[in-house]
Amino acid sequence: MPRLLIVHHTPSPHLQAMFEAVVSGATTPEIRGVEVVRRAALAATAVDALHADGYLLGTPANLGYMSGALKNFFDLAYYPCLDSTQGRPYALYVHGNQGTEGAVRSVESVAKGLSWKKIADPVVVMGEPTRADLEACWELGATVAASLAEDVD
Repeated sequence: MPRLLIVHHTPSPHLQAMFEAVVSGATTPEIRGVEVVRRAALAATAVDALHADGYLLGTPANLGYMSGALKNFFDLAYYPCLDSTQGRPYALYVHGNQGTEGAVRSVESVAKGLSWKKIADPVVVMGEPTRADLEACWELGATVAASLAEDVD
């Protein structure tokens, strides 16, 4: 069964709402045959990444960069995954109050180095997530899961 790994750093209520929407989309009953594994960025390992078939990454924008927690995950997983995970799909969601472009750029740069395939535009939310923002997060989760699914209604 294909495995979707959600690696997230969720230090705020706004990111928690986004994370929950992403998980809800990824685990919708209409998408079957995908195991969804959730890991906090500081707990995620290279083994988690190696055993996954696709990735959903969530981070706050901290001083115009991805969170240190997500960077730590990439630091630990990059070389063990470099040759083994090429071409795997990924997507990203980011929350910030300003300067989210650098966070998006930094994650996309690492993913490009890993030769992961971006399958959706990042969902970027500034301030409190709106209903439309949370729906976009739901769609992001569903899109990545469906890309791995054995069966979709």
